[in-house]
Amino acid sequence: MLKSVVRAVGAAVRLSSATTSTARALPLGCPTLRSPSSATTRPFTRSLWMLNNNGASSGYRPKLFRSQMLNPSVSCGCGGLHTEGDKAFGDFLSDEIKEERKIQKSKVLPKMSGGWELEMNGTEAKLTRSVAGEKITVTFNVNNSIPPNFEEEAEQGQQKSAEEEADIVSTPNFVVDVTKQGAKHSLVFDCHFPEDEMSHGEGEEESDIFAIREVSFQPEGDSEWKETSYTLNTDSLDWALYDHLMDFLADRGIDNTFADELTELSTAVEHQEYIKFLEDLQGFIKCN
Repeated sequence: MLKSVVRAVGAAVRLSSATTSTARALPLGCPTLRSPSSATTRPFTRSLWMLNNNGASSGYRPKLFRSQMLNPSVSCGCGGLHTEGDKAFGDFLSDEIKEERKIQKSKVLPKMSGGWELEMNGTEAKLTRSVAGEKITVTFNVNNSIPPNFEEEAEQGQQKSAEEEADIVSTPNFVVDVTKQGAKHSLVFDCHFPEDEMSHGEGEEESDIFAIREVSFQPEGDSEWKETSYTLNTDSLDWALYDHLMDFLADRGIDNTFADELTELSTAVEHQEYIKFLEDLQGFIKCN
């Protein structure tokens, strides 16, 4: 009799423990286990709430509990994925393209003085001219040619109005290739625009707005810079030799006037390519 009582009590204890364990294993979001006044009620995680609702800051977040396949935001025959986010992205790009077209100074690229002929290949530009049997070629690429201008404002904690914003200027590195008739090698100059030389002070002698970084002889006609050819770095170069190199370029039309015109051309090309990129991105998003 005593053993039967013990077994009955043990079974009751096990049944009670199993019920408690099952309750703990259920998710906290189950209505049967939570009440609005419960002190232990935990809110949904932020990521889950944002997926289940439109959210306070955006109306195009993906829905966790809604089938995108049954209710697509955009329909077309391309067979690709379309979401509400894609539609909002496309609308944003439309506005951005309109604004960039408004501030675009001209759809026609500015011309370089001095008889330079321009040849474009995507983001790469090539300028050529001939002087007394010499062929001078200048090449530059507008990619990564916009210097950052937000560092100083970020440090000072100041923001400029739209009227006070400085114009975006493209200052690309450029390579000057000078070739003489009958020569097997070209004299090549790797040039750039130092940030501290981009403005001229009033009352001061005009300084060079561009600088030579490296000089080398390269095989005539080769577009790739051969690392096996000796390269003269100007960082520790004698100033007299450097001045003669700058005069050599100036005699062939590579001076401050040329550099100013090159930045105008590069800025126009860069802006043109930027608008084209936005248009291509819009077409890709919308599957146009």
